[in-house]
Amino acid sequence: METISETVVTTSGPGAASDSESFATLLEYWAWRLGDETAVTYLDHRTGQDGRAVTLSWRELDDRVGALASRLAEFAAPGERAAILAPQSADYVVAFLGAIRAGLVAVPLFAPDLPGHAGRLAAVLADCAPRVVLTTGGGLDGVTAFLATTEIERPAVLAVDTPSPVAAGVRSWPRPEPDALAYLQYTSGSTRTPAGVMLTHRNALTNARQACDSYGVETGTTSTVSWLPLFHDMGLILGIGAPMAAGAASVLMDPIAFLERPSRWLRALSASPGAISAAPNFAYAYSASRVTDDEKCYLELSRVVSLINGSEPVLPETIAKFHDAFAECGLRPEVHRSSYGLAEATVLVSVTDAGRPPRQVIFDRDRLAAGVAVPAAPGAVATTLVSCGRPAGQRVRITHPVTGALAEPGTVGEIRVSGPNIGVGYWGRPSASTAVFGLPPIDPESGEGWLATGDLGVLYAGELFMTGRLKDLVIVDGRNHYPQDIEQTVEEHPAVRPHSAAAFAVGHEDGEAAVVVLEQAKGVDTDVTTVTAELRVAVSAAHGLRLHDVVFLAPGEVPRTSSGKISRALCRKSYADGALTMRRLG
Repeated sequence: METISETVVTTSGPGAASDSESFATLLEYWAWRLGDETAVTYLDHRTGQDGRAVTLSWRELDDRVGALASRLAEFAAPGERAAILAPQSADYVVAFLGAIRAGLVAVPLFAPDLPGHAGRLAAVLADCAPRVVLTTGGGLDGVTAFLATTEIERPAVLAVDTPSPVAAGVRSWPRPEPDALAYLQYTSGSTRTPAGVMLTHRNALTNARQACDSYGVETGTTSTVSWLPLFHDMGLILGIGAPMAAGAASVLMDPIAFLERPSRWLRALSASPGAISAAPNFAYAYSASRVTDDEKCYLELSRVVSLINGSEPVLPETIAKFHDAFAECGLRPEVHRSSYGLAEATVLVSVTDAGRPPRQVIFDRDRLAAGVAVPAAPGAVATTLVSCGRPAGQRVRITHPVTGALAEPGTVGEIRVSGPNIGVGYWGRPSASTAVFGLPPIDPESGEGWLATGDLGVLYAGELFMTGRLKDLVIVDGRNHYPQDIEQTVEEHPAVRPHSAAAFAVGHEDGEAAVVVLEQAKGVDTDVTTVTAELRVAVSAAHGLRLHDVVFLAPGEVPRTSSGKISRALCRKSYADGALTMRRLG
C-alpha cells in the first residue's frame, strides 16, 4: 500500500525485525541451511591485477565468528565496545559479526594507515572508549603503535585471523534484545565532526531487510558486489547486513583496488550472476572514463540486477555517460537505481522503482533556489534533478527548515524520516540527539518520532528529490545557491579535475561570500590566473554569483572524508584557518 501527497510519502514494506534476531543469529541459521555454499568472497588485488579470491563458506564463517566471540568474552562484557581497525577483507566480516555474537557493541572503523585520517580515528576511539580492538595479524604492530599515541585507556588488541585454541560452539549465546545496541556507525564527517549513531539490532535488521526488498536481494539467485569501505554505512549494509538478512553471497574488494583499475569492479559484476552493487555518483563517471575498450571485451553486464547510485547528488550526465559506455556490454538502463539515505537511518531511506530508469525532472533553477519546485518553462534557466524515488518501508515528510511545520505542497524544505530503522541517537551526545531524533509529532501506535536529516528536498509527483544540505547552502546577497550547481559549472572547465570542486560560503566584511576550492586536472598545463578569471565569468553568467576566491590545489589536495567524498565542511575550516591557501597553486 502507498499513500502519497506532495509533502508526505509513506510506503509500506518489510516490518521491523523480529524479536531476538541479529546479524549473528541469522548467520547461524544460514550456516545450518546453506552449509558449504560460499558466503563471502574477498578479491585480493595486492598480488596481481586479476585478484586472488579468498572465500569463506557459511559454515566456515559461522565457525570463525563463534570462535572469535568466545575469545571476546574473555576480554569484554556485553554492551562494551569492540572497535574494528582492520583492512577491507573477509577478516573484517568475521570481526564485525564476532563482536555482535559476543553481545558487544561493534564500532566499524579503519586501519590506522588510512592516509590523512589518523586524527579522526583517534577522536573516534576517544569518543567510544573501546574495551577491545580487533585487527589482523599483519596490522597488529601498527594498531598497537597507534594506540600508544592516543590518550585512551589501553584496550585489549586481538588479531581475528590468529587461530584460537577455543573451540567454536562450546557455549550457547543469549538471544539479543531487539533494542540493545548492535553497533555505532560513525558519520563520515562530510558536514560536521564525526558522531557515533547508535543503531540497535532492530534498526539494523529492519533496514537490511528494507534494502533486500528494495534492491531485489534474494537467497540463491543474487549476490552483492561492493568495493565500498565496510566502515561506511552503505558498505556495511551492502557487504554484510543485506547478505546476512537474505542469505545472499557477498563479494568484496578494496576501495583502492577499484580506484587503481575500475574495470575490476565491473569484472566482479560480470562474474557474479544477479549482481547488486552500489557506488557514489563519481564512481560511475570514473568508470566510464577509465575502462578501456580492451577491458570491455571481458564484461558481461546483462545479468546485473541493480546498481544503486547514492551518497552524493546524482547527475543526469553521469547516468548517461555510464550507460553509453557500457551498453555494448549488455548493461540495461533500468538497473540504475538512484537512492537517498544517511547513517542516522542506518543507511537507506528511499530508492527509485525497479524496472525503469530513474525519473529526471527539469526544474526552474531560480524558483527552486527560492524554495519552490516547478517545471522550467521554455527558455528559462533550468536545472535537472534526478529522483531519489520512494521511501523504503518508512515515512518521509518535508518540513519548514526552521519551524519544523509541514511544508506546503511543492515547496523545498527539510527532509524528515520516521520508521523502525531510525537510530536512537548519538553516542554520548544527549543534547545533539534530542535536537535530531524523535521529533514531534509522535506516532501514537509505534511511538516513533521524526528524524531531522539536515537535508533539503521536495516531494514532486510522489517522489523525493534532494536539493542539497541546509548547512551547505551558499547564501549571498539574499539569494540561495546550491553548491553542487556551482561545482558542476566549475568542473566543466578542462583545467579542473572532475569531481574535485567544493563551493561554500565564508564570512566577509560585507556579509557572506562565495569561495570555490578545486584541483588542477592531471596532465593539463594551467595558467592559474587565466583559468581563475574564466571560472569567475562562467559562475557569474550561469548563477549571477560573484566568487570571492578561487583556490587551485594539486590533485588529491582537496579535503575529503574517510569514505572519499569531498568535504565542504573541512574545506571551509581549512580555508578559514589558512591551511588551504598555504597550498594553493599559482
